[in-house]
Amino acid sequence: MRIATEEPPPGALLRMWRERRRFSQQELSNQSRVSTRHLSRVETGRAHPTPEMIAHLSESLDVPLRDRNRILLAAGYAPRYRDLPWDDVSIEVVMDGLRQLLDAHAPYPALLLDDHWDIVDANAAVGRLLTGCAPELLEPPVNVVRVCLHPDGLAGRIGNFQEWDGHLLRQVRHRAERTHDRHHQALAAEIADYLDGTGAPTPPTGPVVTLAIDVEGTPLRFFSTSATLSTATDAALEGLHLETFLPADEETRRHFGAGDRRALST
Repeated sequence: MRIATEEPPPGALLRMWRERRRFSQQELSNQSRVSTRHLSRVETGRAHPTPEMIAHLSESLDVPLRDRNRILLAAGYAPRYRDLPWDDVSIEVVMDGLRQLLDAHAPYPALLLDDHWDIVDANAAVGRLLTGCAPELLEPPVNVVRVCLHPDGLAGRIGNFQEWDGHLLRQVRHRAERTHDRHHQALAAEIADYLDGTGAPTPPTGPVVTLAIDVEGTPLRFFSTSATLSTATDAALEGLHLETFLPADEETRRHFGAGDRRALST
């Protein structure tokens, strides 16, 4: 199946991703076991790649699924990877399973985030953390990075702000570097503006970076874990990640010792 497109040619897109990954043609050849001669022909347009070759090279270059579809379209082929809304019936069992993990993590906070750190779902404990944030920051889609670092969000309640802000900024910049997504780049620029003039980030002092935050008048400390769907073949699911917070001291454990296990949808 061939589809008309105004994208740059597929070879140019593959070369762009190779350069983004800082691979030479020889390094990509070693990684993919495709000859440098054929790679050169594909990149210069002298050879038209098959859908299988595009998929193979994209896998070697760790190209995000949405961009793999873009390369396929540029080559005149149908997209291979779906990009479904969260309420689509075909991913219902996956979403239900992830929401069960949110509930199971109660009484501690847990969030299901999309690739841009927008909240897809969360458990009730998250609502306790967000109390007092400006209403406009809590209008869906709620972006947790923005809420954490915005002056009208949690910034004033984070006790180790200069440590936590550096942690989040590094995460956003790292993802922007991997995906070259304009939304990631814009978010990185936005939060850098929030941090301008706040001083240099403080280096971590413990075995993990913790979030020290005032919750309902009590200073609490958490560390976080993040899990992704490593087997995702849907572009939306590929970017989904489960962020869970665990108590980093006994006072935090006691504060959340009894909690509401109901899920909070946003």
